[in-house]
Amino acid sequence: MSFSNKYVCVHGHFYQPPRENGWLEVVELQDSAAPFHDWNERINFECYAPNTAARILDDQQRIANIINNYAYISYNFGPTLLSWMEKADPETYAGILAADRLSMERFGGHGSAMAQVHSHLILPLANRRDKETQVKWGISDFEYRYGRKPEGIWLAETAVDTETLEVLAENGITFTILAPRQAKAIRPIGDKDWIDLPHDSVDPRRPYLCQLPSGKKINLFFYHGEVSQAVAFERLLNDGKAFARRLTGSFDFNETPQLLHIATDGESYGHHHSRGEMALADCLHEIIQREDVELTNYGQYLEMFPPEWEAQIWENSSWSCVHGVERWRSNCGCNSGGRPGWTQAWRKPLRDTLNWLRDELIPIYEKEGGKLLKDPWEARNGYIEVILRRKNKSIRNFIETYAKKPLENDEKIQLLRLMEMQRQAMLMFTSCGWFFDEISGLETNQILQYANRALHYAQQVSGISFHQEFLDRLSEAPSNVYENGAVSYMENVIPARVDLERVGMHFAAASLFEERPEELELFNYIAESEILDRYHAGMQRLAIGRTTVRSRITHSEKRFSFAVLYLGQQNIIGSISTNMPRKEFDAMSQGIVEAFATPNLGEVIGLMQQHFGGEKYSIWHLFRDEKRKILNQIIQLSLNKAENDFRDIYNVNYQLMTGIANIGMPIPNAYQSALEFVLNRDLQAFFSKSNRFNLREIQRLVSEFKKWNVRITQQDSLHLRINERVFEAISSLNTSEEGLQDLRLLNSVLECIAKLELAAEFWKSQNHYFFLLQKYRGIDWEGISKEWKEAFVHLGELIWVKN
Repeated sequence: MSFSNKYVCVHGHFYQPPRENGWLEVVELQDSAAPFHDWNERINFECYAPNTAARILDDQQRIANIINNYAYISYNFGPTLLSWMEKADPETYAGILAADRLSMERFGGHGSAMAQVHSHLILPLANRRDKETQVKWGISDFEYRYGRKPEGIWLAETAVDTETLEVLAENGITFTILAPRQAKAIRPIGDKDWIDLPHDSVDPRRPYLCQLPSGKKINLFFYHGEVSQAVAFERLLNDGKAFARRLTGSFDFNETPQLLHIATDGESYGHHHSRGEMALADCLHEIIQREDVELTNYGQYLEMFPPEWEAQIWENSSWSCVHGVERWRSNCGCNSGGRPGWTQAWRKPLRDTLNWLRDELIPIYEKEGGKLLKDPWEARNGYIEVILRRKNKSIRNFIETYAKKPLENDEKIQLLRLMEMQRQAMLMFTSCGWFFDEISGLETNQILQYANRALHYAQQVSGISFHQEFLDRLSEAPSNVYENGAVSYMENVIPARVDLERVGMHFAAASLFEERPEELELFNYIAESEILDRYHAGMQRLAIGRTTVRSRITHSEKRFSFAVLYLGQQNIIGSISTNMPRKEFDAMSQGIVEAFATPNLGEVIGLMQQHFGGEKYSIWHLFRDEKRKILNQIIQLSLNKAENDFRDIYNVNYQLMTGIANIGMPIPNAYQSALEFVLNRDLQAFFSKSNRFNLREIQRLVSEFKKWNVRITQQDSLHLRINERVFEAISSLNTSEEGLQDLRLLNSVLECIAKLELAAEFWKSQNHYFFLLQKYRGIDWEGISKEWKEAFVHLGELIWVKN
């Protein structure tokens, strides 16, 4: 290690507002994120994944090195975001966890990952019990993922008060990060007199000790405000070297140890700023090359240079509201901008309504939970182990640890409903619900889904309904779009509500179209079919069954009998019953099947009404993703016919169009539309196939696009397909003779892509190529033919990687 005492630390707070359906607990399709399924997926592609393998470029803009940025910075990830990533992108998830292990090697045994309060609550506005649970859940989540205890924890919006710091210290947290304006006064340790600080004037280059009323202590780091703001708002990520100069330009180069550290939204590095992860990598590389400055993280710096100063905080302060924490409980004036004249007067009545609901649920939880649990609040703290591992074993362990006695099945269901009621009662305070400008916004609707679910469980466990009073209180919240908050809630939140019956409807309708409906994923529900029969009559389809749907969360279950009829296009008629005896089901099934075989669809519908009653459901009752999936299948049938028509125009009139073009006449619009449709369809299809590239086909397409001057449509989705296909091809390369042919073929395809001037993003392929290059060089290209090496080097040139 150098004898330098000047250190740099970049902290990234990686977090996304929860986006899952509050009942299904999965993220449903979000059109605004296209061509990705949802915004988590899009931001992961633009930011989280690239930061695990960020490129450093040479003077010719070719990749000279690739690093895992997370291994060199300090970072925290929101637990809800990591729980999504663990399933959606295991490779990136593994890279984030590996970075913590690498940082321990680099920074004296101190990992760079920090924990985060679990559900992103503004802790100064939470009661003591919620503070404790949120901190304990955040620590447990961290230990589950990283395999060690956290030294530091990130507070949502860095919102803090003394009680929050007491809870952190009680739970073994060593430090947290705050904004410079949150420092109220400082003094050298041992001095009697405090030095009151003007606003935003604390020296951020040293750590501070905070002595708490209980006698406990915690360390505080106040980040460098100006440089942090420059990352977000001053285009500092346009140039990694300039970023490094800005970070190191705030030191006093004397004998005093100093830490220049910043705290930033992690999404700055690739999402808010395109290629921001590359600027960060270049910045880190520049600092590593210097002899007078070193990278570090907070844990290592504290070990080397314990605080010599102590600090007092401003109570109820945060990094994103200059008024303290008012953004999350009042119309303080902080907003996201762009909506002049809009009021945020809804924030206080929303906070008051949710505080009221939380407080009404406490005696229910204590009374009903007290019948089953030794200590309901200790059990709530331990419930994180069930949340992290939704397995029967985890539930058994939870019951054995916290229950007063072995539980019967109905008691187990009651207990799980109680625990979920409390989980939802904390999720409904997620900070994002107040951050933006309107009570009917997506983030506020999200937290109100959690409130709705808490209300639902409260009625189940106690028989008490708070819903009407909840609505009455919510109606006091003004809206800039609706009459009031209650109207928005009824229109935007209630339709998302899911119960076992709606899941049964979904399963019944979806079973018409699934190849193997018994394997149909039902989010956090399980369907087990006793009977499931399907029939086809041309375009029409019929499904009849008896199915038990069970919640993975609370283990409550219901049995359904159903019949569902597909009439073509989007027309589905379904009926469902929770109390049909088996004998009646058999008679109903026989009669409907015979009528469908006739075919007599009128009689089928009549028999459904006779056995199930008049209430029916349709495709519009399905969950969003399944609804889209079925509609896309229906649309595809129509598009196939349209494609055939366009291809007929293209094929039959090709020579005529050539003749028209040769004499300089404009191509008629109908012909031009056929050209555009057919050629783009073929181009998308070329990169959709996973078999060996057809070089003649891509060469033909390049020629046709150039000949007819046709624009390439749907470029975002095409770029994704190209990136995946090229990555797939590079991943399957080998050094055999056949591998040489595949390599040359890939190079030829990439040359064709270049002729089409497609701005395809090859970062996954570039990363894999770079690691392959290191591997082959590591064995000095032993046993690899000259021809293969030449082709491989050319591949690097085509995807802009330095050889």
